[in-house]
Amino acid sequence: MKKRSVKAFIALAASVVMLAGCGSTPTDTGEPAQTSETETQESVIEDEQEEENVAEETTAEQEEADTRSDEERAQEVADLIDAIYVQQWTEETDDLCAQARAAWDALTDEQKEMVEGEDADPDYFGRDTGDASADDPLNSDGIGENEILVVSFGTSFNESRAKDISSVEKAIADANPDWSVRRAFTAQIIINHVLARDGEKIDNIDQALQRAVDNGVKNLVIQPTHLMHGAEYDEIMDALDGYKDKFEAVAVAEPLLGEVGSDATVINDDKKAVAEAVVAEALAEAGYETTDEAAEDGTAFVLMGHGTAHTAKVSYSQMATQMDKLGYENVFVGTVEGEPEETACEVIIDAAKEAGYTKIVLRPLMVVAGDHANNDMAGDDEDSWKSMFEASGAFDSIDCQIAGLGRIDSVEQQYVAHTADAIASLGDVSAAADGDSKTSLADGTYPAYFTTDSSMFHVSEALDDLGELTVKNGEMTIHISLESKNIVNLFPGKADDAQKAGAVLLEPVIDSVKFDDGTTEEVFGFDVPVPALDQEFDLALVGTKGVWYDHKVKVTMAG
Repeated sequence: MKKRSVKAFIALAASVVMLAGCGSTPTDTGEPAQTSETETQESVIEDEQEEENVAEETTAEQEEADTRSDEERAQEVADLIDAIYVQQWTEETDDLCAQARAAWDALTDEQKEMVEGEDADPDYFGRDTGDASADDPLNSDGIGENEILVVSFGTSFNESRAKDISSVEKAIADANPDWSVRRAFTAQIIINHVLARDGEKIDNIDQALQRAVDNGVKNLVIQPTHLMHGAEYDEIMDALDGYKDKFEAVAVAEPLLGEVGSDATVINDDKKAVAEAVVAEALAEAGYETTDEAAEDGTAFVLMGHGTAHTAKVSYSQMATQMDKLGYENVFVGTVEGEPEETACEVIIDAAKEAGYTKIVLRPLMVVAGDHANNDMAGDDEDSWKSMFEASGAFDSIDCQIAGLGRIDSVEQQYVAHTADAIASLGDVSAAADGDSKTSLADGTYPAYFTTDSSMFHVSEALDDLGELTVKNGEMTIHISLESKNIVNLFPGKADDAQKAGAVLLEPVIDSVKFDDGTTEEVFGFDVPVPALDQEFDLALVGTKGVWYDHKVKVTMAG
């Protein structure tokens, strides 16, 4: 009974007593005698006390029930996170991601702190990694017939995804306006994390390939943003095996570091370019102009890669070799996984200490500055690289640079160049389907017409627009002799791309042409790659005044 009801009862009881005092007396008819006012009040007080005791017991039981409910609700979220922290996608995955987010949103702040599972913790949903809306998952339809699928391992760090992955995709898109650029991630764990936390859907490799098929793509180029021909690259190739016959032509571009090579001594232009780019960025951010200047100040740079048990792990050793070849004695290459063994953190600490360096700058040797960079490298846990270097007691300062390779302009252009090479090979295959491919010609030399869209850019009049087409191992180039030495470089592509860092320009040679009247003249000649016969392609030029111009050219067989 509520207290308000008890008080009403007291008032009623008092009225009854008052009435009894106005002449009513008990009789011997067997009716019960009236209760006194004092007895009634005592009875009511006892009832009130009992009510209060029951209420207190109920409150205590409720508090105990709420505690159990907190634990159960937090555990529900942890179980859902663990359920989507998997590499295999199923038809239930997307729904589980939505359930996990809804369950998290229903928790109080105190309950969220209680989330703990095999892979679950409050940071899964609670950590701020930047604005997800700054990123474009590039999974819309309406792709068209030509697609470049940029495949990355991926990251759940929103800011890093925009700066390190989207920037590469955008550079490739800008360089290839006639192609649709789309995205895929190989890490399903990351795809699920981004979907559950931010509601952003990113295709895995199978979904992206099926999307291309559904959209009628005929020519497909895959550009991996992975460093090397490692496990993720193999995963791409395995997935592609089930789709190759669904496209007219397919090409897979080189990853960032190019071919792996047989041992630690094998280096290439790709590795050299990446080494120069990342060291230049590290020096600039640390306030040095050269590695020698940094060394004199006692500073060493430690570039932390991921590491792998795959045979491609030799690539890290090759990068260390490349640093030595470039004279970067105070640049060390390590890996989170410690594979190869000489890249383990303890080994790098000992090497830097023995060399006498007192200041360490840590920076990721990864395309993306995501979880590994923020936690394994720069985190506060005792097993992070920063903490391990500090715990060694051998260094005066440990600084961390959180920046992926993907945000470096020259690295972006390196991917652009790899994509261009793949597109060129795809053009050959595509043309073969129409019977006009260079591969339909036997190795040898042939006369061919070289025509352009400009009266100011053409083959010397002495040659009647003819050049010499060379076919070797299925590759075509045409040697053209121009009308003067006023065009100093050519570039297979657009003028904008020709002016970007790392662009490979066609260099001239001196040709002598002979006119009908017997006179001769020295002019510039060029060897121009030909992607396909009877099809226009881009060829930019720059003259003595240093201004680049775009042109369209075409090569056709003579006779």
